[in-house]
Amino acid sequence: MCGIAGWLSFTQDLTYQHSVVQAMTRTLAARGPDGEGVWMSPRVGLGHRRLAVIDLAGGAQPMIHDDTQRGTVALTYNGEIYNYRELRSELVALGHRFATASDTEVVLRGYLQWGESVTERLNGMFAFAIWDDARQELLLARDFMGIKPLYYQPLGNGVLFGSEPKAILAHPDVRARADQDSLREIFVLARTPGRSPYAGMYEVKPGQWLRFRRDGMASHTFWKLAARPHEDDLPRTIERVKALLEASVERQIVSDVPLCTLLSGGLDSSAITAIAHEFTMPLGQAMRTFSVDFAGQGASFSEDGPHKSHDTPFVRDFIRHVGCNHTEIVLDSGALADDTLDHTVLKAGDVPLSLSGDMCSSLYQLFRAVRAESTVALSGESADEIFGGYAWFHHPAVVNAQMFPWLAMTGTVFDGSDLLAREVREALCLREFQADSYAQAVAEAPRLEGESAEDARMRELSYLHMTRFLQFMLERKDRMSMAVGLEVRVPFCDPHLIQYVFNIPWRMKSFDGREKSVLRAAVRERLPASIVERVKSPYPSTQDPAYERGLRAKVERLLDDAAHPAGDLFDKKRIRRLLNRPLGEERSLHYQRADLERALSVANWIREYDVAVEC
Repeated sequence: MCGIAGWLSFTQDLTYQHSVVQAMTRTLAARGPDGEGVWMSPRVGLGHRRLAVIDLAGGAQPMIHDDTQRGTVALTYNGEIYNYRELRSELVALGHRFATASDTEVVLRGYLQWGESVTERLNGMFAFAIWDDARQELLLARDFMGIKPLYYQPLGNGVLFGSEPKAILAHPDVRARADQDSLREIFVLARTPGRSPYAGMYEVKPGQWLRFRRDGMASHTFWKLAARPHEDDLPRTIERVKALLEASVERQIVSDVPLCTLLSGGLDSSAITAIAHEFTMPLGQAMRTFSVDFAGQGASFSEDGPHKSHDTPFVRDFIRHVGCNHTEIVLDSGALADDTLDHTVLKAGDVPLSLSGDMCSSLYQLFRAVRAESTVALSGESADEIFGGYAWFHHPAVVNAQMFPWLAMTGTVFDGSDLLAREVREALCLREFQADSYAQAVAEAPRLEGESAEDARMRELSYLHMTRFLQFMLERKDRMSMAVGLEVRVPFCDPHLIQYVFNIPWRMKSFDGREKSVLRAAVRERLPASIVERVKSPYPSTQDPAYERGLRAKVERLLDDAAHPAGDLFDKKRIRRLLNRPLGEERSLHYQRADLERALSVANWIREYDVAVEC
């Protein structure tokens, strides 16, 4: 993994703007601790921070191709291309000669051979920028599921771009701003593809490339979910899912640096770990695995809504059954409320929390501990969105509700919006925005002629999750991992696997009446029965009252700070009523705790980033 940044201008000579591009690039140092490169030309400056994973000696960037006939083509690239060896062989057969063994050079030479359509051949997670001097155009591209981030902001007759907003904000002509549209993206838990919480700043959409020329910008979607007939019976479907998942894991264990998996004791991470372990054992390498827990949580754990069971007993069942070289990371819950950690997490993400705050903090601490032993980790992320793993997929009232199912399930948007001042809520019209966003997403969903009403509806729900919900999960994983220089790969986000599973009819996908039926059947033989039968439980959240007390104390300080720049956004009376609830009730008020976390995060963001709020 790496971090990329750059500046294109058709009206200003950038040759002598090295210090600006370097400053943008250095904001991404955590993403790439192993090296830095900046390349300047009159029209473009490209920056790169490197985390060396493949071809440690030969993958330095930006990577430049120069010849008298083709002219200069320069690449800055973030990601991993899992089929780079096959593409390299194809390019060699076409006459290309390689100077390195890196996947970076495969992307560069793939562009020289196929132009923008190289994006259609890449299997991996990536975000890159290519400057083609002969054509006087800049190409920005992002992988099909948006695993790797890529932001951009038009500036004059040109554009700024970066792996994270901080790179763009480092440009002297940019100020952090939030208008009504960007605030809506913060307070409605349904990501609009292409938008960001910063006014004037956008994301390259998953599966999209953008081309910038002097006469403007063009865009093209090179990959999207498609509705196709499913012709396999159930046994063949299970075998096909098994084969596709095995192929994805086998591709993604390629690494020249230490590799591990993140193990929760759930079906998804256990499946990935078991398969990876089988591939690495013949090489004499027991798979390294890591799990997370909170001190004292096992003895006092109780169901709190989304969290149905304690992870650690299931993790230990897996290790006894499969093996692996395992480490349990045990965190102090009280430390999760530390102000310094809050600041670190905010700076890692550049945006307010999208999901529960202690989950982000504990994820950061987990990744920091993992990074001390490994550079690359495999994760079970995204299986729930792809296979229908959330409880609301099986709740008829939620399925039939005309709103995003993860919001319908809770009966609230659990996003902090109820804590906004009345005039702010009225100005943002969040309920209307949510309804419009939902309608737009449903209208985009692919249709299959002759499909039953049930299958059509469940296809819509799958589409909503993969395009509006999964982005929160992938963004959290990317920011918290890259803040410590850890590359996290997601084998379930394989394009072949996703397209296949997307088209499995719902009755087959849930043939045993449970969540993720096909996946469970595909990996059953590899896992202990306790994990196969375990009910879905999300990434763990602390139940220690010490965290609650720390959170409440920080919110109290926010309310008492009359000069806080975000003070006018919130209804202080509502917040105080929430704070006055007995502490013990919080366990049954999981989403209200998330409201407090979100409000505090937004306030900290506005202050730390000096955000000009235009509401």
